[in-house]
Amino acid sequence: MALRIDDKRAVVSEVAAVVGKAHSAVAAEYRGLTVAELTGLRKSARDSGVYLRVVKNTLARKAVEGTDFACMQDGLVGPLILAFSLDDPVSAARLFSEFAKTHDKLAVKLIAIGGKLYGASELDRLSKLPNREQALSMLMGVMKAPIEKFARTLQEPHAKLVRTVAAVRDQKQAA
Repeated sequence: MALRIDDKRAVVSEVAAVVGKAHSAVAAEYRGLTVAELTGLRKSARDSGVYLRVVKNTLARKAVEGTDFACMQDGLVGPLILAFSLDDPVSAARLFSEFAKTHDKLAVKLIAIGGKLYGASELDRLSKLPNREQALSMLMGVMKAPIEKFARTLQEPHAKLVRTVAAVRDQKQAA
């Protein structure tokens, strides 16, 4: 059933609203997947904060026009499912990477982050990037390490003196 012009405008405005808030986008060809498999993908997307939508390519081109994802316009050909990361910049890449491990019919075509277009070969690398909480904990660990080392260095002369006195005491008790 063909979409009326009002329906097309509604789809474009809905997708454009999501695109305006999204951190990254991934487009994948879903040809050959069953309805049950696509339903599972949609459920996983909802759980991970990813907006997932199958949109006509002409409507998708209009929705991404003038945004950071305009670089995807030329690659939007064929039956594609679009995923936009709303919370974590790499959650869409992580979602498709995990799904593609068990479903070889899903073929990632385009990845866009921050106005740059990446090929499908970058999916694995991007999906392994840490999320925000992991990155912050890594940063805090790096920031805390010099202070801990400094505190251990200041404490070491006293600890060495205590160990030396204890060794002398043990030696005198043994004799």
